[in-house]
Amino acid sequence: MASPLPEKSAQDPFRDGIGTPTPQFKFFDSRNASSVAIHQQSLANRYFRSRRIGKEKIEKPWLDKKDPRQRWLSIFPLIGLLIGLLLSGYLVYDGLSSVENPVYCSVYEDDFTNGFNDKIWTKEAEVGGYGNGQFEETTSTDENVFIKDGILTLKPTLQDAHLIETNNIINLTASGLCTSDSWSSCVVSTNTTNGTIVNPVKSARINTKKGASIQYGRIEVVAKLPAGDWLWPAIWMLPVNDTYGPWPSSGEIDLMESRGNNWTYGFGGNNIVSSTMHWGPDGPNDAWWRTNNRQHALHTTYAEGFHTYGLEWTPTHLYTYIDTRLMQVLYTNFKTPFWRRGKFPASSDNGTAFVDPWSQTGNPATPFDKPFYLILNVAVGGTNSWFEDGKSGKPWVDASPTARKDFWDAQKQWYPTWQENGEMQVKSVKMWQRQGYGSCK
Repeated sequence: MASPLPEKSAQDPFRDGIGTPTPQFKFFDSRNASSVAIHQQSLANRYFRSRRIGKEKIEKPWLDKKDPRQRWLSIFPLIGLLIGLLLSGYLVYDGLSSVENPVYCSVYEDDFTNGFNDKIWTKEAEVGGYGNGQFEETTSTDENVFIKDGILTLKPTLQDAHLIETNNIINLTASGLCTSDSWSSCVVSTNTTNGTIVNPVKSARINTKKGASIQYGRIEVVAKLPAGDWLWPAIWMLPVNDTYGPWPSSGEIDLMESRGNNWTYGFGGNNIVSSTMHWGPDGPNDAWWRTNNRQHALHTTYAEGFHTYGLEWTPTHLYTYIDTRLMQVLYTNFKTPFWRRGKFPASSDNGTAFVDPWSQTGNPATPFDKPFYLILNVAVGGTNSWFEDGKSGKPWVDASPTARKDFWDAQKQWYPTWQENGEMQVKSVKMWQRQGYGSCK
């Protein structure tokens, strides 16, 4: 049995019944002098402001004597702010005053809802490769150029196999279809002995030369590019007349060029477009690389949707853009004459001296100061290094005399890639002439 708990001690109220001391609380003893002194010292160290004294009556000795140097701490920032505002205002004024607001007149606008306008467009029919060794025969048939659901379509297709597998000749002059004056651009043949063949692909190239051209102005083409290995879509311009000599002396303007290959291609496929100006005294001295730039698509390709490919061309500059004029691809001003800009050699490879064909006009924009017309086309392959040898399984070599046949023999590799979206689709074309030039007076 447990023993009874002892009672609390009357003499020690802080001890419980079992003899354990309970917590003791100490109170401030006002009679303790040292404690009072410590408390007063603590109060003295605290910040104190009387609520009965107004702010205006508080002593401010630092204001009695002002340091002149303190003023500059405020003056300097104010001077900097003023200079910044003046400079910003000048830059805005200068930018606005330099912006041109030209007046345009419409030369041609078409959304193709009324069909193909053959008063404006010419369907080119040639087999010569257009100087680039291209593999396509361009045709005037509905197989390669047609309008469907209000969309202008340029579609490459395979050549008739019997024209390639047996000795044959395509003679566009005899049929009256050829749109070139050059015999080599109108006649081609297959020779099964030496391995040369007619163009292995049929495609489309159309131009506005007979119906619409501009000398300075704007162009906008809303188009969707093709996807497919070794396709070469382009939206570009050539001069109506070779005023300054044969290509490239009279110039060329490429609003857009691309490749149908996908992004894995060495120089970029349909995820990249480029804009270029071609100019020079002859082909080997084409200075295109001085006026060229590329634009990458952001997380997409230019074959996955429609985009606006535009040109703004003035007497002082030229630029291309995609979708909006804020998205410029190529910008070139005409401050420096092109002959001086090109730094060309004194003579050609065969020793013929070069003569400046442009400076005689006194216009630094020459040769880009004459009317140009628009071209839309889908080329295929070629031997001009647009598709570099050895890149991405290229099935032909540019220097090979059987390049076309080598390409044809590899069709099981490339033709399936054309099936889903191997065509250029065009929603609309708009061309405006700058007032004061051409027919816009």
